[in-house]
Amino acid sequence: MNLTREPESYPRPQNVPAWLGRKVIFLARGMGRALMLLASAVRTIFPHAFTVRARREIGNQMYIGGIMSLGVVTVVALFTGMILALQTGIELRRFGQEVFIGSAVMMSMLREMGPFMSGIILAASVGASIAAQMGTMVVSEEIAALEVMSISPVRFLVMPRLVAMAIMTPLLSLYGCLMGVLGGGIVGETQLGVAWAAYIQNSTRFVGVKDVYVGMLKAFVFGIIIVIVACHEGFGTTNGAVGVGNSTRRSVVISFLAILISGFFITRFFYV
Repeated sequence: MNLTREPESYPRPQNVPAWLGRKVIFLARGMGRALMLLASAVRTIFPHAFTVRARREIGNQMYIGGIMSLGVVTVVALFTGMILALQTGIELRRFGQEVFIGSAVMMSMLREMGPFMSGIILAASVGASIAAQMGTMVVSEEIAALEVMSISPVRFLVMPRLVAMAIMTPLLSLYGCLMGVLGGGIVGETQLGVAWAAYIQNSTRFVGVKDVYVGMLKAFVFGIIIVIVACHEGFGTTNGAVGVGNSTRRSVVISFLAILISGFFITRFFYV
């Protein structure tokens, strides 16, 4: 798969239908290129992911994408659980049912908030970093140099990041769920008068295996989306340093939209 692309120039659209048509064509072309990039990266996993260099790079990317994001995920998840517990508890208190805030927090974090929160954090930090790195390599012609030397940029750059994020995003999502439940328990104990034992009992009372694997599936998909979008936008960088900034911005925006849209359809498929 040839990743280097020359800058493109098109005449200005003369009317709104022409502008919309061009946007639709560009969107379809971008999605096709991203899917081809994903297929090329997946195809290189089993022949090359277990080499010494690949294992070392995957481990390095897991540390960058996962371990270095633990602090942000901890703070965001903790306060997300506290906010969920406080807002839910205030409403449930009107009916004398505030003891069930544990169930609300656990279900919300497992099904939606944990995966979305982890995906958004990683898209804004790791995804932006990947896009900027790939874009810098493109404008400095390092990608072209790899292709000239018959070294696949997909195997050398994309595949380790894809494997690392596919592993770390579900783990970060699960960790975020636990932190969210902890934050909800703190609010329940200190603000709503819900005993810790009752909170934990109700947290696990209504949770099923389906809730766990659907949440982990969402996080897995989000991790793949982040890497593929970031690499695709980075590889399409033009116009030097300005282009690197534009690619990074597009990567974050597109990742956010793709995470929200794909999360809705996964929920729709499994729960409706």
